[in-house]
Amino acid sequence: MKTFELKGEARTEVGKKVAKALRKEDKIPAIIYGGEKKGETIHFTVTNRDVRKLIYTPEIFLVDLTIGTDNYKAILKDVQIHPVTDAILHLDFLHVSENKPITIHVPVMLDGLAEGVKAGGKLSLDLRKLKVKALYNQVPEKVHIDVSGLTLGKSIQIGELHFEGLELLNAKNAVVCRVQLTRAAKGLAAKNG
Repeated sequence: MKTFELKGEARTEVGKKVAKALRKEDKIPAIIYGGEKKGETIHFTVTNRDVRKLIYTPEIFLVDLTIGTDNYKAILKDVQIHPVTDAILHLDFLHVSENKPITIHVPVMLDGLAEGVKAGGKLSLDLRKLKVKALYNQVPEKVHIDVSGLTLGKSIQIGELHFEGLELLNAKNAVVCRVQLTRAAKGLAAKNG
């Protein structure tokens, strides 16, 4: 997993009025939770400019977060965005440790040329991200799935997949990808049949 360095400023005041005032100063209220002490949360702010490349990307990052003199390893857990203006309203980070598993969505990468595509079918990706549970240092940047053996009308489901060190949390019968018959392939099959 790639690392993203981020600096934040600690804040003691919380609430709607304080958050609104911070947003006017181009700062985003944020929180980090899940520390060693039960119920430990740290409130801080970051700037829009600093988090753009963290939020607007399909990639996942381990965030090396510096708040004052303290350093934390975290992942971005949630982003709250204004429904009209698309402004970032709030960020939630989850503190990670080497012995505590995390739950995160990992992008899917399809490898190979499916047999069904060679036969005139169309490969479709139904799940762009898989929900996985693992230690943060075992989470890959992408989950690679080999589709070269996939024939016309066939699919790959979550239950058929296994990755070392990862527990897949999606439904076992959820379809990750499939090769569908196209109209041209159906017409050709009807003409030949």
